[in-house]
Amino acid sequence: MTCLLFLLTLLASLSSHATHLLAISSFIMTAYFGIAVLVRETLLLQPVANVLIEPAPLTGASVPTPVDTSKPFGGVKTLVSILIPAHNASAWIADTLRSALAQTWPRKEIIVVDDGSSDRTVAIVRGFESQGVRLIVQKNQGASAARNRAFAASRGEFIQWLDADDLLAPDKIAIQMATMRESGNRRLLLSCGWAMFLYRYYRAQFIPSGLWQDLSPVEWLLRKMGENLYMQTATWLMSRELVEAAGPWDTRLTADDDGEYFCRVLLASDGVRFVPGSKVYYRGPGLAFQSLSHLGTSVSKRRAFWLSMQLHIKYIRSLEDSSRVRAACRRYLQTSFLSFYPDQPDIVNQAKKLARDLDGGDLQPPALSWKYAWVKRIFGWRLAKRAQLLLLGVKWGIKRYLDKLQYVFDGARSRELFAANAPISNAKIQ
Repeated sequence: MTCLLFLLTLLASLSSHATHLLAISSFIMTAYFGIAVLVRETLLLQPVANVLIEPAPLTGASVPTPVDTSKPFGGVKTLVSILIPAHNASAWIADTLRSALAQTWPRKEIIVVDDGSSDRTVAIVRGFESQGVRLIVQKNQGASAARNRAFAASRGEFIQWLDADDLLAPDKIAIQMATMRESGNRRLLLSCGWAMFLYRYYRAQFIPSGLWQDLSPVEWLLRKMGENLYMQTATWLMSRELVEAAGPWDTRLTADDDGEYFCRVLLASDGVRFVPGSKVYYRGPGLAFQSLSHLGTSVSKRRAFWLSMQLHIKYIRSLEDSSRVRAACRRYLQTSFLSFYPDQPDIVNQAKKLARDLDGGDLQPPALSWKYAWVKRIFGWRLAKRAQLLLLGVKWGIKRYLDKLQYVFDGARSRELFAANAPISNAKIQ
């Protein structure tokens, strides 16, 4: 079935009737996945409650203790600012705000900066103003500019960044603040577990990675760059002092702005403390094809990503310029090489030169799976990459649609099973 969809997608990329062929491929895959889902649900009869996987505490991570209100640092009177940039987020912003309002931490402010939305985002956020949500509207300037505007308007001693389509577990901030209070260190950067979902957040699986533990800045960056790992934006909690030390979000970056920003936060920090039990729900990757993180065929985004990569390498080498760091940087370049090869020859040549400067080696042409390798041999790299992009877009679009249907079919009863620790409860689908 995957092969059939691939062939239809390839034909679509070559044909003037691309829309019709993609519609046919989408229908076939929808039917296939729909039957698979029904068979799985019918035969396995797996209870929803058994699917959520809790991350096991990793070595070196301390279990947070209850907040001690007898001492001022991190006490319950400490204000935490939840800062949300939003652009055309009408489908998700209500759920995100519900999860922010549901935080058990007693003192919080929620600020949304609408970055020139053309949909109903502003109207939806205004509906939450009576509950204390503050809305700022600006012309479209990009996500980084919106985050900088939100921070400038905030008053919190601690900062929680939150994208307009993601969710926080109700005790996410409270658990992390307990750890912050215990540490007494405003330069400590706190992270937590995260899981990906499309609609059914209650099915999210929390799968630990090598970053789910206490790490120094250089060790954290080594794992991120050398092993192609990352932490989701909302997992972090940091003091205002640390945010100010790191500097503003870089408005030049229309791609990987969060990756570059948190590198600077790491450099200004005393290290990362992973907080077990604190959780974030990341809506993706089905939305990736409409999001800032998706490069697609955008030249400006590719150039922004390349700038971010160069800054990554500069930052980690400012901490340690050893052979292991250089090897991790070279792997980082090789992993991301496909983003530029062969469409951006200037960046390709710069990346090759940087790799040679690191350890004397050269970058290898990116490898493609068998589904695209034969397309490359016959039609060339550009068409192979286009076919890959089309196929992934169709695949995740169908998965998202089917997950939405299953969310509706599950109904409120299934979601109520998770009400005690759910980021949202019985939310309407838009």
